[in-house]
Amino acid sequence: MSLKITFLGGVGTVTGSKYLLESENARVLVDCGLFQGFKQQRRRNWAPLPVDVKTLDAVILTHAHLDHSGYLPLLIRNGFSGPVICTGGTRDLCEILLPDSGHLQEQDAEFANRHGFSRHRPALPLYTKADAEEALRSFRPMPFHAEREVAEGLSVQFLPGGHILGAAIVRISCAGRTVVFSGDLGRPGSATMVDPTAVREADYLLVESTYGDRLHDRRDPEDVLADAISRTAARGGSVLVPSFAVGRAQSLMFHIQRLKAQDRIPDLPVFLDSPMAIDASEIFCWHLGEHRLSAAECRRSCDAVRYTRSADDSKALDRDAMPKVIISASGMATGGRVLHHLKVMAPDPKNTILFAGFQAGGTRGAAMVAGAERVKVHGAYVPLRAQVANLSMFSAHADADEIMAWLSNFRQAPKHSFIVHGEPSASDSLRHRIEEELGWDVSVPEYREEAMLP
Repeated sequence: MSLKITFLGGVGTVTGSKYLLESENARVLVDCGLFQGFKQQRRRNWAPLPVDVKTLDAVILTHAHLDHSGYLPLLIRNGFSGPVICTGGTRDLCEILLPDSGHLQEQDAEFANRHGFSRHRPALPLYTKADAEEALRSFRPMPFHAEREVAEGLSVQFLPGGHILGAAIVRISCAGRTVVFSGDLGRPGSATMVDPTAVREADYLLVESTYGDRLHDRRDPEDVLADAISRTAARGGSVLVPSFAVGRAQSLMFHIQRLKAQDRIPDLPVFLDSPMAIDASEIFCWHLGEHRLSAAECRRSCDAVRYTRSADDSKALDRDAMPKVIISASGMATGGRVLHHLKVMAPDPKNTILFAGFQAGGTRGAAMVAGAERVKVHGAYVPLRAQVANLSMFSAHADADEIMAWLSNFRQAPKHSFIVHGEPSASDSLRHRIEEELGWDVSVPEYREEAMLP
């Protein structure tokens, strides 16, 4: 029986993950993410998906981040009527991520139309909050380790991936073959998340390569965070942390409350200025046992910050010159409230803009970390005089050595491995290491490439 995979995203880039797996009797999409970053990639979100979505039996999600789930409202609006299979944690997080994504797109379109800086007349959202809420009706969660048939002759199993709450390594059995999708691999020894599950065998493997060409800073993350906050406070400035609302914000909260408890940073007010991150933090506390923190540790982390839910309260933070720490979405400064803070805080050299993870090419975050002297926000350029740093040790992605260590758990080489979810240099670097160190048959697929799995 034939088995084929088509790479519809998450290749040549770290966004837009979509992998179409087809047998004679089943057709499923593994991940359904938005393209982000460079404009030529973002345009793919608006182009028709090169597959008849009405013929799909199911969508299987590795985790909730928008580069893996954010295209779902459009897929369902365009006619997909099957189930969305995921873990309970992924479902709970998508319940806040997807409506927020639709809401932000509506807001951005309205703001662009009101101020006239869009080239489109009128600017339209890719999808709406209502589209996202409708999509959530299709979710069918299942627990880790259980195995379930989701299409004729095709079964799926989720194994803890350690990246964020609910993140899974996906094992699919179909047509007598096993295909493993690493999803986004977490890091061993994380302070908050469990280690990614060791996988022993697979006929075919798709492995991420976000950090396939580099290693994370091995310094203690709390030492570096304490130094950045203390230095900024000493010169009377504030720290703005563009943060992924799901996963990264909760990790930062945990470390900041520990630093405060140990008197290692000044007693500055810390604001979590993201309704989505606030909700995600509450969900994190619900799923005890799926991460390393106890109920008491979760509560202390939440109590260490002040929640800023309303837009008016968010705006008030920029009018207040008192030194503070603001954790605000989004993590690559691509949208959301963090942009309004950037316009106020970036021109002041007393302040620090502190990124805490991977910055995809073409994003404001990538430009700022690379040393840009100004960034474009809401149609106008903002001078960048604040100090900028990226604390890569806070990344929730395994680095090159950690990926190789995870691969070493396989008892024998898969028949073929595909390197996905990485910038070209990262993917090719990991390919070279796997060939040289493990001797595996491996390749880096291209966008819309098809591969038979004999």
